[in-house]
Amino acid sequence: MLFYYYLVISTADILTFISQFVANFDIELRRGTNLLPTIRKRVLDLGRLSPLPGILAAVCLIASLLPTPCAVGQTIPEDSFLNWMNAIAQRDLEQRAPTIRETRTVAEAERRKQYVRRELLNELGGLPDYHGPLNPKITGEAHADSYTIEKVIYESLPDFYVTADIYRPNEQARYPAVLLQAGHTQEGKAENQRIAANLAMKGFVVLCFDPIGQGERVQTYSRQLDEPLAGWSVPEHILMEAQSGLIGQGLARYFIWDAMRSLDYLVSRPDVDGSRIGAAGCSGGGALTTFIGALDSRIKAVVPACYPSSFQTVFPTTAVHGEMAFPHFLASGLDIADFVEMSAPKPWLLQSTETDQFGFSHEGVELVYHEAQTWYDIYNARDHLGFMVAPGSHGMPLASREAVYKWMIRWLKNGQGDYHEQPVTMFPEAELLATPSGHVEDLPGSVKLHQILRADLKGEEKQASVPDLAAELKNLRISTDGSAPDAKVLNTKSGTDGTEQQLAIESEPGIWLDATLNLPNARGRKPAVVIVRDGEDLEGISTKKLAEKMAGLGQVVLELEPRTSRLKNTEGRDTGDWMSDLQANLIGRNLPAMRAYDILRGVDLLRHRPDVDANAIRGAARGVAGIWLLLAAAADSHLVTIWLDRTPASLRSALDNSIAIDLPDAVIPGFVLRWDLRDLVKAMEPRRVFWTDPTNWMQHVIALGPGYHYRYVTGDLTDEMDAQDDAYIREFLK
Repeated sequence: MLFYYYLVISTADILTFISQFVANFDIELRRGTNLLPTIRKRVLDLGRLSPLPGILAAVCLIASLLPTPCAVGQTIPEDSFLNWMNAIAQRDLEQRAPTIRETRTVAEAERRKQYVRRELLNELGGLPDYHGPLNPKITGEAHADSYTIEKVIYESLPDFYVTADIYRPNEQARYPAVLLQAGHTQEGKAENQRIAANLAMKGFVVLCFDPIGQGERVQTYSRQLDEPLAGWSVPEHILMEAQSGLIGQGLARYFIWDAMRSLDYLVSRPDVDGSRIGAAGCSGGGALTTFIGALDSRIKAVVPACYPSSFQTVFPTTAVHGEMAFPHFLASGLDIADFVEMSAPKPWLLQSTETDQFGFSHEGVELVYHEAQTWYDIYNARDHLGFMVAPGSHGMPLASREAVYKWMIRWLKNGQGDYHEQPVTMFPEAELLATPSGHVEDLPGSVKLHQILRADLKGEEKQASVPDLAAELKNLRISTDGSAPDAKVLNTKSGTDGTEQQLAIESEPGIWLDATLNLPNARGRKPAVVIVRDGEDLEGISTKKLAEKMAGLGQVVLELEPRTSRLKNTEGRDTGDWMSDLQANLIGRNLPAMRAYDILRGVDLLRHRPDVDANAIRGAARGVAGIWLLLAAAADSHLVTIWLDRTPASLRSALDNSIAIDLPDAVIPGFVLRWDLRDLVKAMEPRRVFWTDPTNWMQHVIALGPGYHYRYVTGDLTDEMDAQDDAYIREFLK
């Protein structure tokens, strides 16, 4: 009877279990997730439900994941690039594991801490070397029954203004303090009002400040439109990260510096006990809380929420943005647990939620927690490390907020106080503004981040030689070994003018590129062209039509799409393939360099064809893709001529404004400190660069004079448009 109960009841539970897992399998596969550990865990979980049904259901689960004749016909589009990068990321993490596992003594842990801190600061490009005055100004107040909100402005760097709100108890005394970081709400500091007010009522001074790109510190604000031109804070962060990368810095450098200068302001206040300061924040604020909690010893208690998740689970998602990661992080042998471990035995409470929809799963946070536990054991301080999973989705529900209060009361007030949340007066955002207009850029002398970056560039740039550039291109691993890549013909279509083949080309093991080969009917060896398929939203002739026209002139034409992830970009067209850029950077690779390599693999394919004249191969690209082609041609002499159309004329000019469209697709960290795109042109000499309609980073054509070619306006004269394109094609091919 008992056996029958297990069979019926447990089998029903197991079938539900299987259906839920299989429903999520497709999603995880598309993300490039390594599913073997998950399958292993699920099989073990099934076995625990009950013996016999668990075994049977485990077999059913595995069988359900195997290909069937029906499933083969419904192949899942494979994201080979994401899978390839994720494999490298997981390998980096596996190589890190023995170091962590073999750390057993305080002396060994302290040596590891020194290494981690050195690597983190090196990856950021160091922290600003500035210790000038904050010049704080209290610009107004808002009053509640038991606390007051002071509106304050101070300078993180000269004329780089931070807007903040201070929540302080009304009674005069010296209080512990909490630095509250904002997540990705556009309003910035107003986000944490309920938490800040409750902490003030419980006897804390609390500072909430606007991160760069949020609240009163929007970087792309248009007065005419009364909104950010970039859309909102996340696209601003993406573009600022790309601009920072140009000069070899990480954007997190400036977010961390703002937090450190905010701490400077807190400890300068007479109502703050500088020996009792905590930090908390969620999502993007959780990231900054993690960084500042590890890097600043003045922080004595840390509560990051919806962020501190291992890259074992986070990497193949779009969860992390530029200011939430450090360049080369995984390649340097680091993971998120290192932030916690480098500050052990400082008290940390790691928070997550049951159904975080943005990639910071509680399973990933739990990985960090369990690893860090072993480090806290080294210091005999396991009770200094906490972990909680709150109900609901990404965010800070009541359970998370009360856990923040409890943690801060425990470690900063000797456990004296009530951690339960109380009703508070909620002020509208307008009443929390520190500036008269709501925009720091209206303050006299105010500077934006791109101006700081441009000044850093001018102070550090040093022109290097063309031979030095050749060495840099070699370091970027752009050149190929010259062998013919494997290629699969997926489809062939023949016509009176020639043959068109759809190809999949293996650029390097595991990386498959989409391509189209146009073959004219003429016999013998023919000149060839690689056209880079760009996906650009540019006016004029498409790459497909360009390929057809050139094939009609007797060229073998390979229209090639360099590696790209299939992860959907939800942050607007101006941000380019920002996620692939960030992920490549984490594993120590460079996106433009890899795409230049892909172009050269297309050249290799053409060179080994019997119908191609290997000494007459050209390349053509539009927009930012022209930079990849220029890199490829500078690194390899097999491209005898290249055509760049509507390609930005300078990388350095991307620092002239707050917006640089598609810049994440073009950044080579630190490159502009020594070279610019014209240096790549020089490296190609005496080969030819045919450059039409050079642009700025707003995709507007700019007049640069001799050496460039410009279209005339055709308007409604559509036959003139074709004639102009045909003339350019003939000029390119002559």
